[in-house]
Amino acid sequence: MAIAAREAAHAHVGHDRLTINRIGLWLFLLSETFLFGALLSSRYFLQGFHRPDEVNQVLGLAITVVLLASSLSAYRAETAAAHGDMARFRRNMLLTIGMGALFLVGVGIEWAEAFRHFPPHTGYGSVFFTMTGIHAAHVLSGILLLGLVYRLGRRPGRFGPDNYWGVEGVVKYWHFVDVAWVFIYPTLYLVR
Repeated sequence: MAIAAREAAHAHVGHDRLTINRIGLWLFLLSETFLFGALLSSRYFLQGFHRPDEVNQVLGLAITVVLLASSLSAYRAETAAAHGDMARFRRNMLLTIGMGALFLVGVGIEWAEAFRHFPPHTGYGSVFFTMTGIHAAHVLSGILLLGLVYRLGRRPGRFGPDNYWGVEGVVKYWHFVDVAWVFIYPTLYLVR
């Protein structure tokens, strides 16, 4: 009898869908942390503290500021969705997407310069293009996900105070991509 009661009690103990989604996202972000950690450590293993003088410091700082500002607008979009202010949600989501695209344009300009000064077949070039390329792929996937959430958010009642997980999940991913850049930027542009 006691075993049956215990099994019945365990049957009612479960996790709701939102909790499972959040745990899944955090586990995914943890796995991504290992990827970026390996990239960061490979820079020092392969190149030590060497950095070419031709690294465009001004452009690197500019794209960093744009990406960090995009985290603020992403946060504002999530907060707006959580409070049911869909006009502010859409405005901030579009701003985040635009700043993400601007970041990618800046990386493209940086790549054009880098090909001339430290091409991919050089030690620093290999590290530079690998790290910025993998990060740019994450930014691009983030932009696509933000665009999908924006499109879903245009439907009346899709997101609101009781249902905004889609926005929350994508914004957490976006913040992760920004935090990854916070470590990549000094590693590639400042350390000497």
